[in-house]
Amino acid sequence: MAIEKEKIKGAVRTDFILSAEIIVISLGVMASAPFKTQVLALVGVALLMTVGVYGLVAGIVKLDDAGLFLSRRTGFQRTLGVGLLKGAPYLMKGLSIAGTVAMFLVGGGIISHGISTLHHGIEGLAHHAGEVSIIGGLLGGLTTSLANALVGLVAGAVALLLVLGVQRVMKRGDKTGAPKAHG
Repeated sequence: MAIEKEKIKGAVRTDFILSAEIIVISLGVMASAPFKTQVLALVGVALLMTVGVYGLVAGIVKLDDAGLFLSRRTGFQRTLGVGLLKGAPYLMKGLSIAGTVAMFLVGGGIISHGISTLHHGIEGLAHHAGEVSIIGGLLGGLTTSLANALVGLVAGAVALLLVLGVQRVMKRGDKTGAPKAHG
């Protein structure tokens, strides 16, 4: 039961970040649209995310339960169930890696779009990479993605250092007898 709660907590945290990123991207795409159009589009995105993304996440979270249920059957159902039980940890690990990479890519893209100089620098790099014969198109796209990932990674590292610094200060406060912060 505790493992199930932790899986759900992790999924909710990831989904919240993903939702915020999708909303920011949606608003960025529709920045010049009338307010009514923006509201209707965000409602549509919210409905699609709720049904699609969260439904898929709920299915993935319950994958091991389905595997356990099927493994108690016979024949093909048992084989499928055992396969699900054996494969679920690898799927979860793969999804966690892919999700982390995606958050760095998207987060870095959001940050770089918000800093004009950085955005134009990345566009310039991608343009030059795109001029390479034969693989220019691929190289241009990869350059943009890798640059955005690097921006996201740097921003994540800065955020982590800030959090660790605050934790260290709070821990020092505990040792000196200072009152604990409640949160």
